[in-house]
Amino acid sequence: MFGIGFGELVVIAFLAVLVFGPDKLPDLAKQVGRFVRQLRGFATSARDELRAELGPEYADLELTDLDPRQIVRKHIAEAMAELDELEDAVSPAAAAQVPLAPGELPPYDTEAT
Repeated sequence: MFGIGFGELVVIAFLAVLVFGPDKLPDLAKQVGRFVRQLRGFATSARDELRAELGPEYADLELTDLDPRQIVRKHIAEAMAELDELEDAVSPAAAAQVPLAPGELPPYDTEAT
């Protein structure tokens, strides 16, 4: 959770009890909970509005899909998959080729040059 370990959570909780006191801490936790729920509601409504504006072809759009790092990873993965497909298609043909014997001339196509 946000890169915070158990030890840091204990320190934060201890400091919260010292700063706000044990009487105000439950009310503060309720306010934080309301704020988090409200923030999630805003994010959900923004996602739904974005989907509605973009149309049905983007019905499965997630906000994480708009992260530039995810876009780059997706394109790199697609390029690597294409390279693998090309290597698979070329390797059987390359395995079927036989090297030239010593003194043998390579085939020459007069129409290709």
